[in-house]
Amino acid sequence: MNLRKLIKEYLQEAKLMQLATSVNDQPWVCSVWFAADDEMNIYWFSSITRKHSEDIIKNPNVAAAIIIPQTPKDTPRGLQLKGTAQVLTDQKNIDHATSVYKDRIFPIETIEKLMKDPETPHKFYKIIPSQFVLFDGVNFPNKWRQELNL
Repeated sequence: MNLRKLIKEYLQEAKLMQLATSVNDQPWVCSVWFAADDEMNIYWFSSITRKHSEDIIKNPNVAAAIIIPQTPKDTPRGLQLKGTAQVLTDQKNIDHATSVYKDRIFPIETIEKLMKDPETPHKFYKIIPSQFVLFDGVNFPNKWRQELNL
């Protein structure tokens, strides 16, 4: 089983992740809709006034958990990761994030409207992962925990 390929498939199947940030030893977790590109970079779109958005400016080190919906009777599958997050400011990077994110999560009209909203302007954020941990009893029944360091 090709671990990188399986993680890419998992990133394409899932759409919601729990994002963990921390500033001054004060952790925070939130849920965000995400999309991943072919390099396994992860993008989401969020208001610049949200706590997680403010935290990333102060500390770019983040972690996340992604779970494909399942029931307690299903064999567990989940993906965790850690990496470095950033707000995207370069237009080329914003255009790339938009192309990955649009239609998968929100239509382009919604993205453009939220980016221009004067009260809660939104921006794209990106995680460059340094490690993925796949917990997968379906594809790896003898060793559920699989690690991919980038």
